[in-house]
Amino acid sequence: MTGRNDGRAEGQGRVYQASGDMHISEHHHHGPSWSGPDSVRLPAVGRPPVVLRDRADIMARLRAAVVVGAGNEVLVLHGLGGCGKTAVAYALFQESNADGQRLGLWVNASDQGTLRAGMLAVAADRGAGQGELVAARSGLRAAADLVWEYLDRSDRPWLLVLDNADEPAVLRDGGWLRTSPRGTVLVTTRQASVHWWQTAELVHVGVLPRVEAAQVLCDLAPERGSAEEAAEIADRLGRLPLALTLAGGFLAHQFIQPWSMSEYGRHLRGDQGIDPITLIDQGAAGNDSRHLVSGTWQLSMDHLVAGGVPEAVALLRLLACWSSDPLPLSLLAGASLGPSLPAFRVEPALKGLLDHSLTELVDGRVRSLRTHGVLLDSVARGTPGDEREPLAAAAAGLLAAALPEVPERGAADAGRSRMGPHVLALLRRIRDWPEVLPQTAEAALECALRLVTAQHRVGDYASSHALGTTAGALGEKRLGGDHPLVLSLRQRVGRSLYRLGHFEEAEEFCREALDDCERALGPAAPVTLDTCVALFRPLRQLGRTADAVALMSRVVEGRSSALGPFHPLTLLARSHPLEVDPGPELDAAAPTAMALLAECRRELGPRHQITMAVELNCPYALHFTGRSIDALPLARKALRHHEEVYGEEYPITLAARHLLVNVLSAVGEQAEAVVHAEKVVAGRQRVLGAEHLWTRAARELLDQCRAGGRPAGDGHGDEGQG
Repeated sequence: MTGRNDGRAEGQGRVYQASGDMHISEHHHHGPSWSGPDSVRLPAVGRPPVVLRDRADIMARLRAAVVVGAGNEVLVLHGLGGCGKTAVAYALFQESNADGQRLGLWVNASDQGTLRAGMLAVAADRGAGQGELVAARSGLRAAADLVWEYLDRSDRPWLLVLDNADEPAVLRDGGWLRTSPRGTVLVTTRQASVHWWQTAELVHVGVLPRVEAAQVLCDLAPERGSAEEAAEIADRLGRLPLALTLAGGFLAHQFIQPWSMSEYGRHLRGDQGIDPITLIDQGAAGNDSRHLVSGTWQLSMDHLVAGGVPEAVALLRLLACWSSDPLPLSLLAGASLGPSLPAFRVEPALKGLLDHSLTELVDGRVRSLRTHGVLLDSVARGTPGDEREPLAAAAAGLLAAALPEVPERGAADAGRSRMGPHVLALLRRIRDWPEVLPQTAEAALECALRLVTAQHRVGDYASSHALGTTAGALGEKRLGGDHPLVLSLRQRVGRSLYRLGHFEEAEEFCREALDDCERALGPAAPVTLDTCVALFRPLRQLGRTADAVALMSRVVEGRSSALGPFHPLTLLARSHPLEVDPGPELDAAAPTAMALLAECRRELGPRHQITMAVELNCPYALHFTGRSIDALPLARKALRHHEEVYGEEYPITLAARHLLVNVLSAVGEQAEAVVHAEKVVAGRQRVLGAEHLWTRAARELLDQCRAGGRPAGDGHGDEGQG
């Protein structure tokens, strides 16, 4: 915050320019007493909040510390720079002063000289004589003892605010932080480490809730837009009070061509070519770094460097390659940036960031870090150009180490499920950092492809589609639309469209992707063949059987030629035609299926995911060729194995149960068929939603089984194994 402190010192003393939130010109005072208001009775804040939004719980605790009879307490407001700690202290200061029963005293504690001058001014206010003050200034008596002697004997109870105490050693080494029965001490600081505040109560000040954050903008710029428009801007600003104040100030003080909130939001997204951090800073009244989002955190980083932890700066720049979403701590295992951040210094560097409120721990199933988005954007913008390539390469390498090269089907991994925002954030940094090499961009895009595949294989098709679409667009900007990784992401998006039930859109999307693959990479390239598989499914679903079978024949031939007949991908490709109704003229499908299953068990083992896929397709082929009696034990076994490995509501387990319903109904076991059909309907509704085509098909299947009729259609529920 900006502001001027009209501090005065008794006698011949001087008050010098402060390095924190106080802005003090040097004054010379003559005579035994001061004229005018005492500086320590005025909060050194230049732009107090119009209304203090939210903070109800915090204010309730602070108010309890300044009621009549309260004292002997030190409360420490701690949090990220710009989160409004001083605003909360200001609100309490004003309230406690309002009735005249408790005296408010305000001292800037940002550095030793400023703190000392302010505390001696407190002693003067409480009655210290000129000789005592001169002796304290000259070192003839302990300055802190003098101050606390007069605070202890104060004729009025008091609230002492020690603002901007971001270097707690200044308080500790001078003995300035004490308690007194006559008053309450309130400290504001970014330093969250408990060892600095062992006798104090720590009170965390975080960002604002969405509604209150939007209201801050409306308070400052009431005629610039709606509450919802303000809320959208607040979200983009991470609901950080400093950023909200700057944005509101900017909107309120435009005169020639004032923007609406929606216009500001478009500029804030970077749509108009303006750097968002520069835009936010334009709302500041001055150039003090504490009042600029681009500089407010530099103070903490400077403290870390001065305190012997320069590696914390490198770690923060690494974190700025990722997102503000919770970041699994395990991702930092093995982190290293060479001399600037050796692996053995990551732990103390992280502790330094935590102590200075530059990041915070998030408890839960996966222990994580959360770092404010505006801070990350500001740090990324200020990262020197020659450091960007090694930072991006390290960030991509750490993501790759956390993601499986070949994701398995099955239950979601809690840590992996949090990686999506960080992969996209890294791709955005790479897009905006021209210094990053193409091979690093490829490494980051490979991470995106792994995660998209993993999300698909755990059944999270919506996330797979969203991540694949965005990552593909970002990768195309840096590597071009014909790059194999970009094309691989496109075929994965096509697979997700199919799983989400958008069959016609999936068919069109995959066909366009296949055309591009054939043109850019050739008809036999691995990505081209993968795209053939992706197109096979919607073609099959839409009844274009001949086209679907022709595509899979092409894939089998291509993979056999390149990889050999028993490679896992070749075996999987050979299993896909078994999902297509072979018709009465293709009765050889069932023996072919059994032979393929034997080969998979021999080459891959009985619990390999490809073996299990073929194990499910075998009873499917038997059922379609009229051998439902033979299919029944195989269908039961396939369902049991899928339940054991993947769980009851995994999409392919539901497909296996759907198949079993069809087989049971075909052999006249209607009662058991109804039981399983009910489970299919319930599972489909929970996993896919009530209106998905496969959910509707499951309900129709249940109705037919209850009516005692043989279900029409195939036995998989049209889902397949992709």
